[in-house]
Amino acid sequence: MPSHSQHRKTTTILRLIVSLLVIISGLALTAGGGYLAALGGSWYYVLAGLLMMVSGVELFRGNYRGTRIFYLILAGTFLWTAWESGLDYWRWVPRLDVVLALAILVVLISPSLRGGISRPASYKLAGSFGAAFLIAVGLAFLPGINFHHYAAVPAPAAATPYGTSFAGLQKSDAPDDKDWPAYGRDAAATRFSPLKQINAQNVSELKVAWQMRTGDLLSHGWGGENTPLKIGSTLYACSVHNRIIAIDAGNGSVKWTYDPVVSEGAIPSHAACRGVSYFEVPADKRDINASSPQACIRRIVYTTIDARMIELDADTGKPCSQFGNNGQIYFNDHLGNLPEGYVASHAAPVIVNDVVITGTDVIDGQSEDEPSGVIRGYNVYTGEAIWAWDATHPDHTAPLTGDEVYPRSSPNVWATAVGDNKLGLVYLPTGNGAPDYMSAQRNPGKRAYSSSVVALNAATGNVVWHFQTVHNDVWDYDLGSQPTLVDYPTSKGKVPALIIPTKQGDIYVLNRATGEPIAGGAEERPVPGGGVEPNDRAKTQPFSLFANVRSHALTARDTWGITPFDQLYCRVQFQKAQYDGIYTAPTADKPYIQYPSYNGGVDWGSISVDPQRGVLIANYSNIAMYNQLVPKHVVEKEGWKTRAEAGEGAQTSEDMNSPQQGADYGVAVNAGWRVPFTRLLCTEPPYGGIRAIDMKSGKTLWESPLGTARENGPFDIKTGLPINIGTPNNGGSVITAGGLVFIAAATDNLFRAIDITSGKVVWSVPLPAGGQTIPVVYEENGKEYVLIHATGHNLMDTPMGDYVIAYALPDVK
Repeated sequence: MPSHSQHRKTTTILRLIVSLLVIISGLALTAGGGYLAALGGSWYYVLAGLLMMVSGVELFRGNYRGTRIFYLILAGTFLWTAWESGLDYWRWVPRLDVVLALAILVVLISPSLRGGISRPASYKLAGSFGAAFLIAVGLAFLPGINFHHYAAVPAPAAATPYGTSFAGLQKSDAPDDKDWPAYGRDAAATRFSPLKQINAQNVSELKVAWQMRTGDLLSHGWGGENTPLKIGSTLYACSVHNRIIAIDAGNGSVKWTYDPVVSEGAIPSHAACRGVSYFEVPADKRDINASSPQACIRRIVYTTIDARMIELDADTGKPCSQFGNNGQIYFNDHLGNLPEGYVASHAAPVIVNDVVITGTDVIDGQSEDEPSGVIRGYNVYTGEAIWAWDATHPDHTAPLTGDEVYPRSSPNVWATAVGDNKLGLVYLPTGNGAPDYMSAQRNPGKRAYSSSVVALNAATGNVVWHFQTVHNDVWDYDLGSQPTLVDYPTSKGKVPALIIPTKQGDIYVLNRATGEPIAGGAEERPVPGGGVEPNDRAKTQPFSLFANVRSHALTARDTWGITPFDQLYCRVQFQKAQYDGIYTAPTADKPYIQYPSYNGGVDWGSISVDPQRGVLIANYSNIAMYNQLVPKHVVEKEGWKTRAEAGEGAQTSEDMNSPQQGADYGVAVNAGWRVPFTRLLCTEPPYGGIRAIDMKSGKTLWESPLGTARENGPFDIKTGLPINIGTPNNGGSVITAGGLVFIAAATDNLFRAIDITSGKVVWSVPLPAGGQTIPVVYEENGKEYVLIHATGHNLMDTPMGDYVIAYALPDVK
């Protein structure tokens, strides 16, 4: 047995270690807390730090007085936390975890102090503190943490109240129940499947029915983001290099492939292939639009990351020779100076009657002299250019000829548009004109049509109406979502409506014939001014009165970290920055906080709508940006280069410097405001969620965080923990008549099914690669399948892959 002297030596060493931990913690809190107090922030940290140092010194000297002082710190911290945090669980974590852990250690060494308590008493007290610590940690695992339930989800209506169907000229106008013939499943982009073989009672039995790999992995870029189509017995998937793979829907075998041979140099930093479109030549036009009676009657129409539009025979995979030049056209003409990789298309083109319409993705933030964001309409049979619409000259729709060049840096349409065959309109979700974070140089056309829904006559390209969601946007709040079309019941009957969500979190319902807001409407509200262009900031901005998925405005109390030290770092950062709420103007003399970020609210994953229940499902991200404008002379001195100059590939970091050449300022963008050393976000969870909204009232039915901590954690460590923190997400959901919402999207790499009536996850399975896409639901040979094209996402730090995976219920024996 160890001698008395050995035991005493051990306890002395432990006492010294604990006292030093307390002193070091106190020093950190005092230094950071003093700085915070000098900036006008909370005095708690400096006071707690000073007391910790006193406590640590007394413990070092062997005085029980040090323990009593620490009890005072613990009690004060608890009261301060309760005052600052209320019942907000995540606010309690960084304020109490380290203090409580230190308290356990302080109590355990108390018997070795002069005048200290007995060892049994110390064990009991330490056990109590430890139990409190474990209970606090255990609360994070409760499925109901940050879960909100407000009202019952309606049962399916006897008559479909929010359905939209068109003339039935194409399969997407009135899809067969078994199919998924459009990017949003139907021409209205509802992402709703009428299949109900899989439901909340049996979904737990879902297993992998088949899996195939495309063999096409991304060397650089964002991710595949692909949603395949399903027509008849064939799936059509698009890989990251725009290869089209026709797949047997029942067993996953490959029927044919087509490779457009995209050069690596032409791949933009944000390469993706979100979807393709399907077009079937009407019977009365087949004899004049096909070289033989059966050639290219059924067509796959898509665009590429090197600015081509291609039409393929859906049955054989061969190019449709009558379209353009042997099945393809280039749409990068008349753009003037065009660095390689600056113009691409990632979205499925839209076909309205006989016109196929495409926009482009123009790389952001490089220069005020970037290529035009012109939107073009082509004859779907021949590829002949019919019209071209540029926001700078909105009344000029005739395609350019000769050496003419479209105006530079006009707003583009990188998201997926939607069309209405009956009204003959195409609805464009527009971006903003470059540079993104400055606006003084924009002309009236760029100002009027940026960050808007623009309705064009699909036959002529003429503007019919437009609705702007951000005035003079300098936050990169371009519209990324595909609009959804519904017939919206009102007191005066059903109104043809369009639903568009935004990155700011607003969800607008507009009359799609006129553009007027309905379902509660919208209003202009005063917003912050100032910044580097105070005379150019709009006095008001639009806000939806129907619904939004936006969180409350940030306060210093919302800053976060896993410990009080990184939380203090973020709190100092908050005090140093300009933040006046949503639409805080960009500043150069200090950083400014943008919340929501440009990856916030609802992005390209869009929404899904259950027309039978009258329920809208929106998943969203909830993170902040920490940016600062940088004067031009500093940009030049530090040698910031455009991607054309630098030849950059992937954007894999959230820290991106945009030179904005030609403007007075570049911008340092931190798209995810983080603690440098722990890599944790500086705002508290949840960082993403999913919400069910009643279509009639706009009220929330249920809401839950989306995404667990299993693939996330401090120092980028994968914790494997099923804590529902709600992660940032990219991708969208689908709804089935079986009462399920299928979604991946989050950074935990889980594919999940959610009961639409309660918001509870009723099935989940890990994916071999990130699921930043939109799933597909279809039926083949009497069996319902749920499919996802899992390719991962560099910007979301999820694993890359090339998997197409279909799930189904086991065969009934």
